[in-house]
Amino acid sequence: MAKAPRILISGGGTGGHIYPALSIANELRAQYPDAHFLFVGARDRMEMDRVPKAGYEIIGLNIAGFQRSLSRRNLAFPFKLVDSMIKARKIVKDFKPDVAIGTGGYASGPTLWAAQKAGVPTLIQEQNSYPGITNKLLAKSVDKICVAYEGLEKYFPKEKIVFTGNPVRVDLFDVSDKKQEAVEYFGLQPGMKTLLVIGGSLGARAINEHLTQRLVELSAVQGQLIWQCGKLYEDQCRRAAKEFDNVQVHPFLERMDLAFAAADFIVSRAGAGTLSELALVGKPVLLIPSPNVAEDHQKKNALALVEKNAAMMVEEHSWTDGSLTGWTLGEVLNDQKLQRRLSENIVKLAKPNATKDIVEEIKNLIHRGS
Repeated sequence: MAKAPRILISGGGTGGHIYPALSIANELRAQYPDAHFLFVGARDRMEMDRVPKAGYEIIGLNIAGFQRSLSRRNLAFPFKLVDSMIKARKIVKDFKPDVAIGTGGYASGPTLWAAQKAGVPTLIQEQNSYPGITNKLLAKSVDKICVAYEGLEKYFPKEKIVFTGNPVRVDLFDVSDKKQEAVEYFGLQPGMKTLLVIGGSLGARAINEHLTQRLVELSAVQGQLIWQCGKLYEDQCRRAAKEFDNVQVHPFLERMDLAFAAADFIVSRAGAGTLSELALVGKPVLLIPSPNVAEDHQKKNALALVEKNAAMMVEEHSWTDGSLTGWTLGEVLNDQKLQRRLSENIVKLAKPNATKDIVEEIKNLIHRGS
């Protein structure tokens, strides 16, 4: 009987790195029930909470990202990096993994580097259309690179690339079958068009501030709004919405599957994981990329969809005097031709088998090393 594989996974810093790592781990656990898992994250980052809640052990490295602007925190970066590399080598030596997987983020650099030095087969999963610096540095030495966008041979060795797509949550499959459940769950008016606005898990200040100026317009076009505003902005958004019966304010949406099912049109940030979910859901979407991310990767992600007529996009800097160039609520909620075109094109980009395809590549590496 083959021994249970030992699987080392590193990724974190943001949900965009953590959730793909957990999706991959869950699929591997389903196929290898006796497998041993160990996550490596960045100390004091969100993975140190989310990963144990998902049922996995995690070790934290004392690592943080390099600030692109002048910052005193950069003075400590070389020392933290060296310390993390030493600790990562000890983790690899003690755990003895059969494969190491990186999904991006601060900790994955030292972890995958240490695994490579120990001769462990390695795979990285790049979520974005423009890769992060960690994955670009690792790419020359890893065995496989799973990507979600075409054209990444500009940054990675072509022979290592496998076009798999990004892992998505299983509860987002077939959300169209949950429309009635969604209407009841949110207490919506069945015959009224529904706009869903999602600003990421922390919320988006600029989107929230702009939307507060558009609530009267929403009433005028007979629409209703599910507004995920983030915990930090909950009080001010509730104050803005208190006079509007057709507006629901939520700091966080526990049932994203039902939120997607309820929506006729979606306004969203352009994180890679979110875009993969939107493609699977197949709803028309207006993307507002966050300008506050490394390498402006959300804009690059959004443009990859816009170029395929699969989404609309507007940048925050185009907002002037409370207006948003090229976008009216009447247009997005009532233009059936626009909605149909966007839906038909975005669903073509869906990769529902992404997690299974990534796991197949990992299994090949496990068997190769055994």
